[in-house]
Amino acid sequence: MDVIEAISPLLYQLEFQMKILYHTYMSFSVGIVGLPNVGKSTLFKALTKKKIDIAPYPFTTIRPNFGQVQVPDQRLEKIAEIIKPEKITPTVIEFVDIAGLVKGSHKGEGLGNQFLAQIRNCDAILEVVRAFEAPRIEHVAGLINPERDIEIVKTELLMKDLEILENILLKMEKNAKRDKKILKRFEILKKIKDNLARGRSISEIDLTNEEKSEIEEYQFLTLKPILYLLNTNKKQKYSTSGFEYLEMNLKEEEEISELSESERKELSLKPQLDQLILSCYNILDLITFFTVAGGKETRAWTLKKGLKAPQAGGVVHSDFEEKFIKAEVIPWQKLVEASSWVIARERGWIKIVGKDYLVEDGDVIEFKI
Repeated sequence: MDVIEAISPLLYQLEFQMKILYHTYMSFSVGIVGLPNVGKSTLFKALTKKKIDIAPYPFTTIRPNFGQVQVPDQRLEKIAEIIKPEKITPTVIEFVDIAGLVKGSHKGEGLGNQFLAQIRNCDAILEVVRAFEAPRIEHVAGLINPERDIEIVKTELLMKDLEILENILLKMEKNAKRDKKILKRFEILKKIKDNLARGRSISEIDLTNEEKSEIEEYQFLTLKPILYLLNTNKKQKYSTSGFEYLEMNLKEEEEISELSESERKELSLKPQLDQLILSCYNILDLITFFTVAGGKETRAWTLKKGLKAPQAGGVVHSDFEEKFIKAEVIPWQKLVEASSWVIARERGWIKIVGKDYLVEDGDVIEFKI
């Protein structure tokens, strides 16, 4: 029994890393974080339609829940109307439901180190902030105060980054004196440490693209893009002057998500989750391109903004990036206007592009290898 207890954290970490590798390959991921009992699991359930444990006490979620969510995109539907494919496949974004952080998480309070490690493997942070009264649902920090709660989470992320950074610098210091490349990175990390010590997140520091590239491998928590979601029943108002946020009633969103499309129309209910999904997509700096697979499948794909045609090909198939020769590209609006790929070609609207072509949001691409 002692042996099992000793190795179980290691097995858990291995399992988590395997899941991360699989899911990261499939899509970009957004970690849902916040204090306990703020509505994180309610949001996850509404987004993914998965059945998970939700209870009015802290740490109902211990292991993270993973769920892929379709990115809403009317452009895909309009392209499909023209192509009339056998199959339509939207792109997806992944949400990870992570247990609540508490004050002192960076020191291990409330299994905090474990949960902070889970955030590290996500590409962006969606922080759920409680702004509703509910006597049956305790608040770990006492009275409802969104600004205080945001500051608690920010401090925990910042202190964890500072702790990791100090360890990196300690190991790097000797070699920095002998190697110019290491010295360059050492100086960048020292600058970041000084800012963290003054309470500034890494995302608030004026770093060049080169400096960001130098530190990318460390996956610092406060460098990740963050979106705040205020969970409110709109009966109470709280001070929220210090940050920008989306606002919705997550309990209502969960109830709406359980209705059929016809029931929503009958009750004139419009869920706000699509707006949230798109906001997460945008903070990750992502774009969407489309393929039509010779008319067999119309599909949306996710790509980081600023990448070129070969990298887009690699998203479709690993061989496409290496073997890329050229591609045919047309903006989705022009394809819809032409009403068919053949007519678009006849009108000269389809252009041939090479390896230097910068993919734009909404491009419809046919790769030639």
